[in-house]
Amino acid sequence: MTGFNPQKLSSRAIGLLSGVALGAIGLAQAPEAQAGATFKIDDTKWVSVGAGLRTSFRAQESGAGANGEKWNNDFNLDNIRLYINGQIHKYLKVEFNTDCQTCGNGGEVRVLDAIGKFEVTPYANLWVGRMLVPAERREMNGPFYSAVYNIFSAGTPFEPADYNTVIKPGGVSAGSFGRDDGATFWGAVFDGRLQYAAGFFRGLRGGANVNDNILYGQRVAYNFWDVEKNPGYYTSGTYYGKGGDILTVGVSNQYQEGGAGTANDPGNFRGTTADVLMEKVLPGGGVVTLNGEYKNYGISNGYSQASRDAGGGFDMFEGNAYDVSGMYLFPQKVGIGQFQPFLRYVNVAPSTSSTREVYEGGVNYIIDGHNAKVFASYQYGDLLTKGLNYKSTATGENSSQVMVGFQWQI
Repeated sequence: MTGFNPQKLSSRAIGLLSGVALGAIGLAQAPEAQAGATFKIDDTKWVSVGAGLRTSFRAQESGAGANGEKWNNDFNLDNIRLYINGQIHKYLKVEFNTDCQTCGNGGEVRVLDAIGKFEVTPYANLWVGRMLVPAERREMNGPFYSAVYNIFSAGTPFEPADYNTVIKPGGVSAGSFGRDDGATFWGAVFDGRLQYAAGFFRGLRGGANVNDNILYGQRVAYNFWDVEKNPGYYTSGTYYGKGGDILTVGVSNQYQEGGAGTANDPGNFRGTTADVLMEKVLPGGGVVTLNGEYKNYGISNGYSQASRDAGGGFDMFEGNAYDVSGMYLFPQKVGIGQFQPFLRYVNVAPSTSSTREVYEGGVNYIIDGHNAKVFASYQYGDLLTKGLNYKSTATGENSSQVMVGFQWQI
């Protein structure tokens, strides 16, 4: 067995090797999107490093203020991530990713993923630590591997682990950025066509969860056409035609007893979703991509309306929502990239307040798949003004938003 040699490491760093699967919220990548530098220690041990950046500019229409302005302008550092992966044995791997959470307020570098991986066979594997909770495709894509840049902005409601950007005690947090501490069994059967993941997580920390009940998360997906190739149970919102013809349907569910409400008035949370991805490479080389998602969330056995109206507690969304989008990637290169115009519609129907919706149209400029792209879009609807305050029964005016985003990864 060869020992670690810094000089050899430096020489290898000069010739960057294309890397390994780097998982993160939104880091579920296909093989063609892998990036980073891989440093080989011996025949079985290696370490890889990478980084990702997302930054955007938004201008949203608003009522005339004291200064008479009708648009609010804002620059955002959405994500800055460091990815570290490694293998210490043929069957044992480790993943550590960070993100600049609360970046808009100065930001703090925090742990995003910290996963110990037992990967023995395609049929059954085990991940332990902090990782994505099995959920719908949007969550498994995350921001970096979604087809639309602002997939979480004016989108469908969040899962418990996405309720806060940082993990907090006191019954107001069940993880952050779609991640939680726990374990996930995952694998694929029938030549990889049927993919599954079943996880067990801490879920809500304190508050309504007085008995420390576990949050259960499951996802099952079937590939009808070509099999999607991603690390673990993660997904992508598009493969830009490099993954072949894709038609995959997925169903997921999350449940936690005492997963919503307050300590004095707890309720049981259940979130069920269904999603579909269809991507077709046309004879001329163009690529059509369609994404669809449906959610049904509910809280049972407690958390009365009086407690909800009083505020406080872990107040998850209840009701139905769906998000559909379609796009076309032109085969011709213009400059260093390809244009990909898209349309999107989001509808959110809370059980205790009015329905809200948003229409979006835009274009992606694809330079290097998920590793380098530029995005611009226009949104219109009352979901922009009502936002995630799903208890509000106030009539929200339709508003417009213009956005430009940039994404780089290595």
